[in-house]
Amino acid sequence: MKKYFFILLLLLCSSVLNAQNLKLIPYPSNVKMAGSRLAMARGSGFYTDNPRFKYAVNYLNEEIGSPHKTAARKQKITIAITPGLSKPGAYRLSTVGKVISIKSSDSAGVFNGVITLLQLYQSAKKEGANTMLPGLIINDEPRYQWRGFMLDESRHFFGKEVVKQLLNWMAFYKLNRFHWHLTDAQGWRLAIEKYPLLATVGGIGNFTDSTAQARYYTQNDIREIVKYAKRRNIEIVPEIDMPGHATGATHAYPELSGGTTPRYENFTFNPAKEGTYQFMGNVLKEVKALFPDGRIHIGGDEVALGIKAWESNPDVQKLMTDKGFTDYQQAEFYFLKRIADTVQKLNYKVMCWDETVAAGLPTSNVIIDWWRQNKPEVLTEAINKGYNIILCPRLPLYLDFVQDSTHRSGRKWGGLFNTYLDIYHFPENSLADSICKKTNIIGIQANLWTETVSSKKRLDYLLFPRLAAAAEAGWCASSAKNDDMFNQRLKAHLLYYKKAGIYYYDPFNPKEHEEAIDQQPKQEVKD
Repeated sequence: MKKYFFILLLLLCSSVLNAQNLKLIPYPSNVKMAGSRLAMARGSGFYTDNPRFKYAVNYLNEEIGSPHKTAARKQKITIAITPGLSKPGAYRLSTVGKVISIKSSDSAGVFNGVITLLQLYQSAKKEGANTMLPGLIINDEPRYQWRGFMLDESRHFFGKEVVKQLLNWMAFYKLNRFHWHLTDAQGWRLAIEKYPLLATVGGIGNFTDSTAQARYYTQNDIREIVKYAKRRNIEIVPEIDMPGHATGATHAYPELSGGTTPRYENFTFNPAKEGTYQFMGNVLKEVKALFPDGRIHIGGDEVALGIKAWESNPDVQKLMTDKGFTDYQQAEFYFLKRIADTVQKLNYKVMCWDETVAAGLPTSNVIIDWWRQNKPEVLTEAINKGYNIILCPRLPLYLDFVQDSTHRSGRKWGGLFNTYLDIYHFPENSLADSICKKTNIIGIQANLWTETVSSKKRLDYLLFPRLAAAAEAGWCASSAKNDDMFNQRLKAHLLYYKKAGIYYYDPFNPKEHEEAIDQQPKQEVKD
């Protein structure tokens, strides 16, 4: 009897160890090894009889390099929508027997199951002419519904092929929200048909070179990228920053400017002119037509940097008198309320940075990005007011911060910086447990501002492997996190980066690649 018990215990331990050795990021909630391995002929792909999800299986085939094989050369995947799974995006994947199955209550969960299968296939052992998938049953669900990444393309522009590659890696890591910072002081990067100078004049320059040729996305570019993202289960949120960070727009249309102060030339829109609201309304209508996912980010941060100019602006002075305002922040909030109302009349939700918590915007249709980790009281206020909140504090989720004490370019906060393990252990190592459990915290997001990022090489170096750590932070429960196990899995993913030609930072061998530096950091606006 003891002998059989020992054998059973050995088998159970072996199953757990094998499960832990799976090279999956983010790691699933529950994995059970079950049955024998499933052999697939080398070079074969997958198919499904479910027409609704052929796009997802076709995507899987493209990613493994087997897009055009006949059904006879493919492994079948049964896909079923099954109500009752605990969370949106949850799924059940089985590779037991001769048929692979994916079950979910929604299409997002099906895609998540397909991505797990993709990672299993890529890391599967090769034996002779076969690829051997492990026999297992995975029951998985995301910790947060919003698992995002933000790219600033105002300060430096990278173009649609770079964005597409980022979307591919986001999909690979089950990140499902792309926050696209398209306008700021350094450039307006989105063509608006009613106001063509926004792109052709407002798009001139970048953070490094104010005279650089105008670079921006055409509306056809945007449609192409939105479609590309949708196929990868990624929603895109465009950000049109206002009323501050407006210099790109006011360069093109100076009549919109709220005035100039030293270092912040024409930094704000004029909150007192009706023409400003007509202009923004027309812009937002075109933005809605391009981005169908129901959200527009209106910025609302750091307006105070340029608000001094309003003191000498006669339009603003008249507004202050007419409305009975006693300080200029009231004029700022007046602007934000009118713009938020415009977005809501388009039947879209409003997103904005955490400075707007004090503006009195309606909680039911507004999502707050909390970015100022030195302002925990603002997070508490947003929670208490009932806003839905995305956590994206500078520490540890700003990827323009350096990731090693020896790095010279990029940002630090009082000597602190953001390692991949800092990100991996967010939010539990940064916020109180009572905060982490608040139901109106809907997700996390890593942000990359590009003041010191003018090349793809440096972009890659800052993103990888921290993008993988952000994915794990947004997906996995705190109780499931283990540094040693994550490091084992991450080492396998570094090989994926190498194969893809990514210039990545290797935390296990920092000398593998030298720090990618474009220029020494300058004085930055968003600190």
